[in-house]
Amino acid sequence: MTTADATRTAGREPRLQAGTDAADAADAADTTREPEPAADRVTTLLAAMTLEEKAAQLVGYWLDQNGVVAPMQGEMAAAQDGRTLADITRHGIGQFTRVYGTRPVEPDERAAWLWAEQRRLQRETRLGIPALVHEECLTGLAAWKAATFPTPLAWGAAFDPDLVEQVGAAIGSSMRQLGIHQGLAPVLDVIRDPRWGRVDECIGEDPYLVGTVGTAYVRGLQSAGVDATLKHFLGYSASQAGRNHAPVHAGPREVADVFLPPFEMAIRDGGARSVMNSYAEIDGVPVAANGALLTDLLRDGLGFDGTVVADYFSVAFLEVMHGIAADRGEAAALALEAGIDVELPTGDAYLEPLVERVRAGLVDESLVDRAVLRVLRQKERLGLLDPDAFAEDAPTGIDLDTPRHRELAQQLAARSLVLLSNEAARTDAGDPVAAPVLPLAPGTSLALIGPNADRAEALQGCYSFANHVLASHPDLPLGFAIPTVREALADALGTAAVRFALGCTVSGTDRSGIDEAVAVATASDVAVVVVGDQAGLFGRGTVGEGNDTESLDLPGVQRALVEAVVATGTPTVMVLLTGRPYAIGWALDGPGPRPAAVVQAFFPGEGGGLAIADLLTGVASPSGRLPVSLPRSAGAQPYTYLHPRLGGPSDVTAADSTPVRPFGFGLGYTSFAYSALVVDETVTTDGAFTATVTVTNTGDRSGADVVQLYGHDVHGSVTRPLVQLLGYARVALAAGESTRVRFSVPVQRFAFSGRDLRRVVEPGDVEVWVASHAAASRPGGTVDSGGIVAHGGGSGPEPVPGSATDRTVLRITGPVREVTSADRRIVTWDRA
Repeated sequence: MTTADATRTAGREPRLQAGTDAADAADAADTTREPEPAADRVTTLLAAMTLEEKAAQLVGYWLDQNGVVAPMQGEMAAAQDGRTLADITRHGIGQFTRVYGTRPVEPDERAAWLWAEQRRLQRETRLGIPALVHEECLTGLAAWKAATFPTPLAWGAAFDPDLVEQVGAAIGSSMRQLGIHQGLAPVLDVIRDPRWGRVDECIGEDPYLVGTVGTAYVRGLQSAGVDATLKHFLGYSASQAGRNHAPVHAGPREVADVFLPPFEMAIRDGGARSVMNSYAEIDGVPVAANGALLTDLLRDGLGFDGTVVADYFSVAFLEVMHGIAADRGEAAALALEAGIDVELPTGDAYLEPLVERVRAGLVDESLVDRAVLRVLRQKERLGLLDPDAFAEDAPTGIDLDTPRHRELAQQLAARSLVLLSNEAARTDAGDPVAAPVLPLAPGTSLALIGPNADRAEALQGCYSFANHVLASHPDLPLGFAIPTVREALADALGTAAVRFALGCTVSGTDRSGIDEAVAVATASDVAVVVVGDQAGLFGRGTVGEGNDTESLDLPGVQRALVEAVVATGTPTVMVLLTGRPYAIGWALDGPGPRPAAVVQAFFPGEGGGLAIADLLTGVASPSGRLPVSLPRSAGAQPYTYLHPRLGGPSDVTAADSTPVRPFGFGLGYTSFAYSALVVDETVTTDGAFTATVTVTNTGDRSGADVVQLYGHDVHGSVTRPLVQLLGYARVALAAGESTRVRFSVPVQRFAFSGRDLRRVVEPGDVEVWVASHAAASRPGGTVDSGGIVAHGGGSGPEPVPGSATDRTVLRITGPVREVTSADRRIVTWDRA
């Protein structure tokens, strides 16, 4: 993936590489590369442009800047000085920023306005180039009345790339209908610290899971004719102490082996057409000014040939936040040279400040031309330069929440729900005396309690329109159907069977409602307590962009509410509607009375209430798996299951970072067993191997299992993770049914950056096994380490139940081999 050149040239950061193709890339000191070849129409347009017209194509214009939907938006918003849009765009414009997504607008009316405005640009500007329109689309199109899908953390929990691809295609179809050309998603940041507020935008903690699911979304969105934008290149999620925009202290190997692979997959396997920079700095160099990343690695290494857009205000932040530019002009020069083609959301730096520096001879105009060619090439591919663009009438009767949208939203929500515990009452000797509390028995009277039980906003992520924008417009309805958990359960069980009490709010210290909740629970057969987060921006919530946390305890007094309800003796189900994993060991393994069942739902979207009701009542069986480890405590962070031996518990430290529940964990209403694992005995360093296993549904009802293939490099030239996800398969089986699942695994799944930082596959022994989660493995026990380190021994936490095959040794043969861009990255599977 990446390798650092040993020398610095021309004050530039060490050159990074991706695969061996980057080894002969242009010298890092060459900051005025010749622009890529372009179509005749594009080069003709460029030749005809004035400098002002070129600069205009490199910026966005934000028509509506009321509200706060970007960091420091109030401070950074440029005054319009009463100018008309025609005057502002007299030289043309590159992009329109969030035409539909900044304030509530009727889709039909806004589409009519946009078509008219595009025609005006064609008619009244000298070159007649329409604007590219971009919008947020992380949980669906972020516009009023548009469908809201589960948050990306739920995509990861579903372990279902095919379904995510369908969701992406549905979102893209809505966007294309509205005249939107580019979506600012997916987020490919690999989770390292759940204290970070933007965890709910991420897919998971494993780079391969993030890469496969994120690439599926890219394919879906772009199949509808909307360019996907990969965020946030690179390393953003490793910010210090989980604080937004904080410095990143990551070495080049971690950058290469953890943060880069999802981007490589989305570019090389998904054909992603746009990339957005990270706000962060890595080792003191802001990514927005890092040509080693944005040009040498991204373009020369990964072969990316699309446009790089700035995260909102990140060019100006080089001056006002990072302090490496004296003014906006210098900030523009640094970003443009590094490889940022388009400044978003406005032209704060790339208009007058950049033009002045070019005219003064301080910036080579060829850098401007390079970016303009990329922008024009994108517009040409999207049809914006065609003579008949916008010749047809604007769409009318727009439906942004069709039955197909609703079907996909509920299906993805259902597959993302993770059952963390489901216990039966037991005697003092530990024998079960009753069935597990879930699914609910027919005729059960239910106490429904908690701050998230009857709020539609609690089902939606930070980048949903409801929580991103509509929070500033409290008098307006959501504009689409989104049944709450209370509404869905009342429909399933009957209104009379469901008693409700709020108990407390998501945040705050008011306990006055807990007594009512206790009374309602006491009078019911089962209590369901729905707790968790409120997503929002920059302090308007408990999770989301800018809502980082120092504690991983449930916000407010929600734990006290749950414990008070449990203390009544009424069997209690705790449902978590959250955007991050919380430290809930007390609810799963605590010594005192605890909930009989715990369900984790990562903001499941408009179908989430229905999906939760189906799970609780047994209409559906849970099949989600944790895409991120469930943390033991805030003090154990940052943590990843992809740790070497000394990254976990050992005899040389009293601290224990073992998660409460591991990556990949999840229960169901049935059980699965693995047997007869067969793995090829050898594979060459440039080959692929096959692993085949029998999966059996050993329960009495149908269900779906996520079959997880794991590996471990026994001896590497650098330390390797004890456990690494190689591939996975979602398999549905009837009760008692068995099937053979066959994985085809490219050996480069064991590749890593060696001591010289070149990504290689080394010969030697590796272990391969199938397991129900990352901590399930046979044989167990301690690792022989000469008595110095005990892995998994001592007086640590009890092992988490799970099933696994024995580990099989596979021998990789041949010379050390450097990975190339032609190597297959994706594990495939079928039923043998």
